Amino acid sequence: MNDRKFFEGVRSRPGLYGLNGSYKSTFMFLIGFDEARSGGLLRGFTEWLVVRKGECSSFGWQALVLDEALPDVESWGWNKLEKLNSQQERKAVDLLLSLLLEFLAVRDDAMALAHMYSQYYSLHARANDSGEE
Repeated sequence: MNDRKFFEGVRSRPGLYGLNGSYKSTFMFLIGFDEARSGGLLRGFTEWLVVRKGECSSFGWQALVLDEALPDVESWGWNKLEKLNSQQERKAVDLLLSLLLEFLAVRDDAMALAHMYSQYYSLHARANDSGEE
């Protein structure tokens, strides 16, 4: 089974994988899976999210997804976790798994991955040239 099929299963039946629907349990599951794969699952995920957003960020993927999923929740990144209700948690988890599936298609295509890293480099080069970082 490839990663995409595996995570489609996680998305459709999270309880089968010990997930309780919370954002924290889902991202911890992903971190554990990534560690078991020596970092190969999520390598490039943060960079892909940054390129997708079109602006540099110092946040990791966990916080970038939260900010995209819940733009109206006051606070930034991790601090949003303290303010979420169950519906917002579900929304964040759904977005996280959707984005992961999108990313896996890019990660598994050498040319798409190279293009993404080129865009990421360009974003940082522009930010450095303008003194933003």
